[in-house]
Amino acid sequence: MPTPLPPPSDSAAVACPSPPITCQPSSGLSSLRPGLDGLTDDEYFREPAPGAWSIRPRGTSTAAMAAGAGDFTIDWEYPEPSPPPVTTIAWRLGHIIVGVLGMRVAAHFGGPPTDYLHFTYAGTAVEALAQLDDVYAAWLNGVAALGEDGLERPCGETEDAYSDEPLAALILHINREVIHHGAEVLLLRDLFRGG
Repeated sequence: MPTPLPPPSDSAAVACPSPPITCQPSSGLSSLRPGLDGLTDDEYFREPAPGAWSIRPRGTSTAAMAAGAGDFTIDWEYPEPSPPPVTTIAWRLGHIIVGVLGMRVAAHFGGPPTDYLHFTYAGTAVEALAQLDDVYAAWLNGVAALGEDGLERPCGETEDAYSDEPLAALILHINREVIHHGAEVLLLRDLFRGG
C-alpha cells in the first residue's frame, strides 16, 4: 500500500483552486528560490570544471557557438555534444529563463518572443534572478488563467513532436524541468560553499 501524502503544510496549498494542476507549478521554483537569495557574481560565473559552458562577455566564448543579443552571450552548440559540457550557475539560470520558461510563456501565454539567439543575458547574478522571477511569474499567471478547458487544449506546433499533447502535460514537464535544473543550480552553489 502506498504511503499516504502528508497534509498540506501551508494555507496556499489548501486554498488551491480547481483544477489542482494549476497550482502545482508554484511549488517548483517557489521551493527552490530561497536557496538563490544572496547569489554572488562569483558564484554565478564560477566554472565547476575546465571547459564549462557559461554566460560570457560578448566575444569571449570558448564554445563552438555563442548566442545572445546584448553584451553577454550564452555558450552552446547544436546539436548538443554528447556528453554535454558541465555548466555554470549562469548557464543553468539562462537555460531556465530562456529555454524552459521564456519560450513557453511566449508560445502559450502571449509573452514577448524569446529564444537563445536573441535574448539579452544577464551579466550579474542580481540581474539573472530578476529575469528568473519575472519569467516565472508570467508562467504562473499563464498557467493559473488556463482553466480546465485550457488544460485540455493541445500544445500546438511550438512543441514539435508533442503538439497534440494537452497543455496539462506540458505544465507537468516544465515543472519537472524547473525542479531538475533548479536543483542543479543549488547543488553547484552548495559545492562552491564547501570548497
